[in-house]
Amino acid sequence: MRPAAGFSIRVAGTLLLAWVAAQICMALHTPLPWMIGPLLATSFASIRGAPTLSWNPFRDTGQWVIGTALGLYFTPQVTALLVSLWWAIGLGIVWALLLGLAFGRWLHWVHAPRMEGLDRATTYFAGPIGGASEMTLLAERAMARTDLVASAHSLRVLIVTVVLPFVMQFSGWHGLDVAPTFARQIDWQGLVLLALCTGAGAGVMKLMKRPNPWFLGPFLVATVLTMNEIALSGIPSWLSNTAQMVIGVSLGVRFTASFMHTAPRWLASVALATVVMIVVCAGFAEGLVWLTGLPLPTMILSTSPGGIAEMAITAKVLHLGVAVVSAFQVCRLVAILLLVQPIYYWLYIRKT
Repeated sequence: MRPAAGFSIRVAGTLLLAWVAAQICMALHTPLPWMIGPLLATSFASIRGAPTLSWNPFRDTGQWVIGTALGLYFTPQVTALLVSLWWAIGLGIVWALLLGLAFGRWLHWVHAPRMEGLDRATTYFAGPIGGASEMTLLAERAMARTDLVASAHSLRVLIVTVVLPFVMQFSGWHGLDVAPTFARQIDWQGLVLLALCTGAGAGVMKLMKRPNPWFLGPFLVATVLTMNEIALSGIPSWLSNTAQMVIGVSLGVRFTASFMHTAPRWLASVALATVVMIVVCAGFAEGLVWLTGLPLPTMILSTSPGGIAEMAITAKVLHLGVAVVSAFQVCRLVAILLLVQPIYYWLYIRKT
């Protein structure tokens, strides 16, 4: 049985390392210091064998805070804008599904001749752009190699999370939100009520066994409240920063020494493909800019092969169309979770 004291010391030590890394990144003026600093620091420490540890309730609370904060951007005016972009969101979904299929097929083409026992299920579920934990679960049900699937998704999200914020900052892309919101006043009683409402949303999503309940539940509740012009409170900056930190830690601790030594050629090919996907997604985003008239950085984040929370945080911190990015990413995630398994059945199972 795990000693409580040792567990607490490891969690506290990891958080201290993350906090120091965030302070260093703030001093260096790096983008997203409260997420990228902890992410990189805990990744390097974990790879070097340090006993880093992320506590799941902290990660869940971080997603709860970020989901709530993003929902506060969906004013009636922003919602009307997003409704008018339904066709662009649909194109983004189709693009993500095709890109995931191409990624999975490329992984199979590269590795199947060299990796004994590598099946279609493994490479297929390693490919979708989003839903990392759900894809790993589907891979397990298909009796695929879950270690390869999980590593592909983790490395893809890490690379995108680190690369895109730096590209955005050093390109001078910030403050381009097409529908900026006014800073909401912090009302402590309202904040408590907001927490209760969004927490209930997370609980309902969890009972319904929906994916990402601690993000999507609060996000949907906060969105509905904001769309109906019910303004309870804003989110304190220190709370948002802390949430980014624990999310960064939860990503960083996945990269242990054993992780990096597992199928290095597989990881190298995932890294290469991720860079290529960033580039081709930027090209697709430029096409959407021509069709929609929205800023290029907003569309890059909306269509990028990164995780929903990480891309939305990037948009929030750099003021790059938070609501647009969130809407694209949420709709894409829902579509992937609904369609990936039926597509797999249609492509590979029904023919056998």
